[in-house]
Amino acid sequence: MQKVEHIGIAVKKLSNAIPLFERLLNTPCYKLEQVTSEQVQTAFFLSGETKIELLESMDESGVIAKFIEKKGEGLHHIAFEVTDIEAEMNRLEKEGFVLLNTTPKKGADNKLVCFLHPKSTNGVLIELCQTI
Repeated sequence: MQKVEHIGIAVKKLSNAIPLFERLLNTPCYKLEQVTSEQVQTAFFLSGETKIELLESMDESGVIAKFIEKKGEGLHHIAFEVTDIEAEMNRLEKEGFVLLNTTPKKGADNKLVCFLHPKSTNGVLIELCQTI
């Protein structure tokens, strides 16, 4: 793993959260993107070398909506940049971590992604991401 690529934050409404994070980080949102396979609308900010990704559910039965219903708005995941996602997935699986998907899938911001189950990472959802 090379570095923290981004921190994902679940929000109820991007329309409320974007202005708040623009004020907080003193920088504009530079990108909005829908990831229909995950039923999320995302907003990205750059703070130093780390991105902040806000996630709003596009569907009340989506994973982000369920997360907010259970835990409230807040930290959803930490994403780490990798150079070879399949090799890293194999390494982590051999180390005993539980993968939520067995093959990388297309995520936001032109990335291939894979998530690790929080039960195997002390309750933190971890995302691996590789630039396509």
